[in-house]
Amino acid sequence: MTHLLNIDEAVDRKFLVTKNIKGQAETGTIIHVMDAENNSGGSVNVTYRVARFNEKFHDYQDYTAKFDSLAAFCKWAQPDNFIARNYEMLSIKDIQHYIKVKNRSFASFCLPIIAVIAAIIWVVSLLVFSKTMVVGIIIAAVLTVAVAVAVLVFYKKQKKKERVRLYKKISSNWGIVIK
Repeated sequence: MTHLLNIDEAVDRKFLVTKNIKGQAETGTIIHVMDAENNSGGSVNVTYRVARFNEKFHDYQDYTAKFDSLAAFCKWAQPDNFIARNYEMLSIKDIQHYIKVKNRSFASFCLPIIAVIAAIIWVVSLLVFSKTMVVGIIIAAVLTVAVAVAVLVFYKKQKKKERVRLYKKISSNWGIVIK
């Protein structure tokens, strides 16, 4: 999903890296875009800075990345104010898990699970109720709908639970307890 209409909108903004590209910032890193320009042929050059937070000092280094299109840049880095504001309080592992859960979609997460479980349900119910096919078909259809609803509820709860988990971790530094 493209978040920007023009690459110039990315300048002086912070983005969360959501995809690994060799030689560039790793997934879960916050980058600050310093400069961006369109090239002929639709490619995009982005100069960015990664802030690495160590115990004693901040280490800043500038990088340049070339993307085939604006959409390729938006797949690599996305704006995320929540992580950008609380970056210092979260570990890279927490941020990477947040990205993994956040980037799940119905098609990439729910549909494969539903398809596999539905196939198993249909095979088992048709084998068990081979003499009365109508009963087997009805039971398989009801169980398939139930599984689809259960997976969808799990998918939605998991996204909310991940955000709450991060809020709990951040708020514990403030002395606030979220239940």
